[in-house]
Amino acid sequence: MQLEGKVALITGAGSGIGKAAALLLAKEGAKVAALGRTPDEITEVAEEIKKAGGEAIPVVADIGSAEQMQKAVQQTVDKWGTIDVVFANAGINGVWAPLEELTPEDWNKTINTNLTGTFYTVKYAVPFLKKQGGSVIVTASVNGTRIFSNTGATAYSCTKAAQVAFTKMTALELAQSKVRVNVICPGAIESNIDENTEKRGVDKVKIPVEFPEGNIPLTDGKPGKAEDVAQLVLFLASDASKHISGTEVWIDGTESLLQG
Repeated sequence: MQLEGKVALITGAGSGIGKAAALLLAKEGAKVAALGRTPDEITEVAEEIKKAGGEAIPVVADIGSAEQMQKAVQQTVDKWGTIDVVFANAGINGVWAPLEELTPEDWNKTINTNLTGTFYTVKYAVPFLKKQGGSVIVTASVNGTRIFSNTGATAYSCTKAAQVAFTKMTALELAQSKVRVNVICPGAIESNIDENTEKRGVDKVKIPVEFPEGNIPLTDGKPGKAEDVAQLVLFLASDASKHISGTEVWIDGTESLLQG
């Protein structure tokens, strides 16, 4: 098993990419702290891991709260003594709207969850990662990194671009402590993130574009699966990627090359 004996903290673990990663990393031997805001979801994930013979605990926290994330990291360390892998995955699409209609509250909520939440997740885990080295994986997006044609997604795209910069800065800062930091940029993936997306007036400013025969060439227009992304997370969490840090990896079936 690639992660035998390792401790992994995974945010947004209740569904989608986070859940798929939690199940796969546990299968590969990791002890998983499954973090989310919905107790029922993360408890279910933790129980699924235990039934399969793995180790897991549910951790309830809002990544946008410094106090809650500090407690979440401590809860993980109190249980297993350390943290080896951090998958900073939780995030929201938030409100997509023209600038005139995007309120300061809309903007701040997206920034606080996606960018500040990533900062809190990594910041409070760093002292433990530095003790023995480890791996941090951040979930960004094709939006704000290769795709800029999703009009109205300004707040969301800005957080995703900033996550890439955050990754590169921290990768260099933590390199001497043998902590690797990388960022994944998924395209269209089967998940429920659209449930926290609110679009207002986007059609008024969107520039019409017609894509040839679907917009995800590699899969004939079909979105990728959360399990596909989980395999990438496993690679970046394991020693198979031991010389990779400060790097963004797009996983989108060439979607962003067509739509960018």
